[in-house]
Amino acid sequence: MSGRALTLATANPNKVVELQQLLGDGWVIARRPSDLADTIEDRDTLAGNALKKAHEVSAHARSLAVADDTGLFVDALDGRPGVWTARYAGPAATAEDNVAKLLVELAGVTGARGAHFATVIAAVWPDGTEVVVEGRVDGVIADERRGEGGFGYDPVFVPVEGDGRSFAEMAAEEKNRISHRGRAIQALLDRLA
Repeated sequence: MSGRALTLATANPNKVVELQQLLGDGWVIARRPSDLADTIEDRDTLAGNALKKAHEVSAHARSLAVADDTGLFVDALDGRPGVWTARYAGPAATAEDNVAKLLVELAGVTGARGAHFATVIAAVWPDGTEVVVEGRVDGVIADERRGEGGFGYDPVFVPVEGDGRSFAEMAAEEKNRISHRGRAIQALLDRLA
């Protein structure tokens, strides 16, 4: 796959780094065009948002575009924040704001704090061809932030398959091996191979 090119639809610098690590050296990766306005994520599913972003970027850049949308689904909150994960505490919310709101909402919950992350990745070519894949990881929400790494909800998400550490307490390579985004990228690479 050496030299294959794609344009990332995300403007999130943390996701850019993570996606570059996950895709590996076989790809020539361009960042989201700076002259393209942000995509309004107004779909009611992760797949809908990922496809919308990928189509906009592919049409603008005239290249294969890869977009993702990720949701954190918390059992005790009936699946919230779900598709609203990035904007859980409001449209201009920071990751800190979102985590704070989540912890407040779960403050009275004892016992069952199960959750899962899901990432949907859409790849769209200029001719409109689409590939959509998903990755998932199950876990629990910690009572407080733990660790300095990662981004978003990583300080409070403890994967079931791990050793009790949050994603933010893991090295990037450890997290990528079991993460929702890592699994989705692997599924995409399998489909593109």
